[in-house]
Amino acid sequence: MSRGLMDLSCGGAEVRDVATRIRVVVADDHPVYRDGIVRAVKERPELELVGEVATGREALDVIGELQPDVAILDMRMPGMDGRRLLNAIERDRIPTRVLFVSAYLDSEIVFAAIGGGARGYLSKEATRQQICDAVSAVARGETVLAPEVHTGLAREIQLRSSEDRPVLTPREREVLRLTADGLSAPEIGDRLYLSPATVKTHLQHLYGKLGVSDRAAAVAEAMRRGLLE
Repeated sequence: MSRGLMDLSCGGAEVRDVATRIRVVVADDHPVYRDGIVRAVKERPELELVGEVATGREALDVIGELQPDVAILDMRMPGMDGRRLLNAIERDRIPTRVLFVSAYLDSEIVFAAIGGGARGYLSKEATRQQICDAVSAVARGETVLAPEVHTGLAREIQLRSSEDRPVLTPREREVLRLTADGLSAPEIGDRLYLSPATVKTHLQHLYGKLGVSDRAAAVAEAMRRGLLE
């Protein structure tokens, strides 16, 4: 692990004042790939490499100690994978912004990473320039995603949304809305020309779809999921 690497001159390019540079930590267990990212960061005058590590546990230690602006992380590392590392960073309220650069582009993994607080997710096929540009964008508060993950991530969001909003029959929606209005089962039955037993059957179906066991919980859960809008 290296820290405090201050020689960032690059081919005669003007180097920004140290105080304005984006401080970066790189964590990847593949030494050749990690070295490539490290070299790319060093070549960018607006970036300052402050640490490079090979394991998730080392990454958490150095990020906690140095609190860089951006951490470039692999998703799969020994000791602690990227998801657990991201959770630890969020748990400890470390202000470092996380950019994943990974070979794993599964939509579920990307969704969990972005949902967990990551500011970017790139493929390992990304060029050095793309990675460094993403670091700068993430440091500005932007979110950066690899083109390869856009479609899969959109599908994952749609899937999660449909799972969170169960399909209710028209009758179940009527019973749910009248329940939210405070009507009892007999009153709902009178309103919809149904027997109280049939209303209770609809309520039981609603409880099952919403994962609750009583009327109050059903209304609260339906409101949380936007089913009463």
